Formats: sequence, C-alpha cells, structure tokens
Amino acid sequence: MICTMSAAAVAVWLGTVVTILSRSHADRNVYPSAGVLFVHVLEREYFKGEFPPYPKAGDPSNDPITFNTNLKGYPDRPGWLRYIQRTPHSDGVLYGSPTAEHIGKPTVIEITAYNRRTFETARHNLVINIKAAEEFPLPYQAEFYIKNMNVEEMLASEVLGDFLGAVKNVWQPERLNAINITSALDRGGRVPLPINNLKEGVYVMVGADVPFSSCLREVESPHNQLRCSQEMEPVISCDKKFRAQFHIDWCKISLVDINKVVPVYVTRPEPGTGILPEFGEYKPPSESLKSRDYFSDFLVTLAVPSAVALVLFFILGYTMCCRREGVIQLVHHSSIQKSTKELRSMSKNREISWPLSTLPVFNPVSGEVVPPIHPDNYETTSMPLMQTQANLQNQITIPQQRPSGEDLKTAVL
Repeated sequence: MICTMSAAAVAVWLGTVVTILSRSHADRNVYPSAGVLFVHVLEREYFKGEFPPYPKAGDPSNDPITFNTNLKGYPDRPGWLRYIQRTPHSDGVLYGSPTAEHIGKPTVIEITAYNRRTFETARHNLVINIKAAEEFPLPYQAEFYIKNMNVEEMLASEVLGDFLGAVKNVWQPERLNAINITSALDRGGRVPLPINNLKEGVYVMVGADVPFSSCLREVESPHNQLRCSQEMEPVISCDKKFRAQFHIDWCKISLVDINKVVPVYVTRPEPGTGILPEFGEYKPPSESLKSRDYFSDFLVTLAVPSAVALVLFFILGYTMCCRREGVIQLVHHSSIQKSTKELRSMSKNREISWPLSTLPVFNPVSGEVVPPIHPDNYETTSMPLMQTQANLQNQITIPQQRPSGEDLKTAVL
C-alpha cells in the first residue's frame, strides 16, 4: 500500500521532526572581567524541560545528559576556556581566565545538550562579553596546590568563597580575586587510585594588591626549603587556618611579584611574501632511459660471498685432514666413539640383574646364579635408576629350603 501526503502535511511533519530532534534557545549574555576567574554552570535542570518526559506520568525525569561546547564556527573552545563534566548525571562547568587580548571581542560558545536516553539534542549560544577590570593585572599573585579537592568541587561558589576567605584572613589585602583554577591532571599529575577517597588535586591562583604576608613567605626560609627537599612538610604558622577544609601542599606554593618580573621580548622574523623563488622551468627526465648492466651487482652480491665461503671450506678441510693437529683430533674422536660403543655392548651382555638391595644375586641353598631380570637385548640405557617391585615383571621367585625328614624328627624331639 502506498501512502500519499499533501505538501502542507509534509511541511508540518518535517517541521515537527526538526523541532523534536534539535531545539534552540535564545542567546545568553555574560560579562566576565579580564584576569578574573570565569565560571559558568551548565545546569541539567535547565535543559530537562526541552526533552519529552518519561513514558509514565509522575516518574521523576533523571535522563543522562551530556554537553558539547565549542566556539561558534570552530570545532573546539578558545584556549583560555575549559570544560568539565564528571558524569552524565552531574552538571557541566565552563571555567577559565580571559586575557586582555579578548577585551571587547564577544566570544560565542555553542552549547549542545545530548539526552542519552532519547538521543535528542537541545542547543543554545552563550555570548561571553569580556570587559576590562579595574586593576589588571593585580601585582601580587600566589598559586596554591590543594591536595584534597577536585576541580569541579573547587569551582563551587561556596567552596571557592571559603578558600578566598581563608586567604584573605592570612594575607589581609584590600582587593583579592581568584585568577585561575587548574586541575592537577592538566599539569602532568597522575589519576589517583580509587582508594581512601583520594582526589586529583587542584591549583588555585589568587591575586592581591598588597605584598605577601609574613606567613606566606615562611615557605621561603632555608629551614622549610630543606624540609621540602627531603619531602617533608614545612612548618607554616597559618596552616591551621586552612587545615580544617583545605590541605595545602606548601612546598608547591608559588609567589610572584609581577613588578619584579623582567619582560622577555621575542623577536620574530619578518614574514615573507609567501611566494617561492623562481627556479626556472621544470625539466622532466627524457623518455629514452639508458640500459643498465647488473653483472657487477651480481658479482658483488652473490659471487664474492660464495668465493669467500669456498676458500674457507678448503682451508678447514686441509687443516682437519692434512695437518697433524687435525689428524690427531680425528683419531681422538674416533677412539672415544669406539670406547663408548664397547661399553654399551658390555652393559648389554651382563649376566646378573640390575643391583637391588632387596634382591639376592644367587640362590642361598644351591648357590646357583640367578638369571638376569631382563633379556640380553634389553636396552639398559632407558632403565630407571630406582626400580620398584611393580616394575619387576620377570622377577624369579627364589625357592625356600625345606627341612629333611631326619632334621624334622630331630626338631620334634
């Protein structure tokens, strides 16, 4: 049966299909500052309403949703922007620190949500409008390494606020900003083992407008530097202000005063025109190729090694057959073979059995020699060293001595 549809019905049907497979949201605008940490959470609840509900009414919708983020028109994100989503049932996070060269240039990020149950998608654009900070960059920057945190845990506003509060309590600046957050895995760290609730670790860089406090500079003392070289924890007086929530590796702290940093200018060569120099017209090889003689190659490859091998064979034959030393070696080898053959022949012709501690070799009554266990043609070289009674199939039973009639009477009397 062939089904027919009108053009209007086809248009409506196609529009419905496209709407179900991919839905677009309106653009969202954010305004981060250059040199300040930017965090944007991709909430799963925001996209759940765009996907159809569960088949049964009233069931909680907990579809696995993943996100794909890229710069509009490009396959990846900008270099300063990172993305992380631990599981399909957790929110995704975009984070990074925009630089001064992006000020005034809107950055459009395409965000595509994939429903892993229904394989539907929803898409919207995130427009990042980077503005200049009041004081950029902050002159004093400190980077902390926190061992007991993952990057997505540190990006939470409550956790990051607690850390900045602890740093402000120690540093006492007027302005304090989080500049950047980096996972230890992005710095060459190893993935921790899934035991004892180990974390990946995270680097947090903060900036302030006042010099570093004495507590932060304690790690630069010779005593603490020696302890760090011996893989021991340094003694820091303000560590107790962080220890309750954050385990900081003070040996990896970095203190930078950008006012004292010597700028390095890299001289780049002048770009050329991009046009190759003139080398004239291309001249292909002629069609008539000259024949090549391979006889010399044959001599070098086969004839020369064969001749050398033949000479060595004649030298070895002359040494073994015509020289006195070679003849002596041949005679010695022949005598060894002859002696070995004679010993084997003698071992086959033995008239007694293989010696055993439990088997007599002669009859104790008549004195007759017991025949051998094995025949003369038995190969003794394959005989096991230790024989058992089960292996003695040809064992001869020795007759026991019977007392005579006179001896029996004497024994009775």
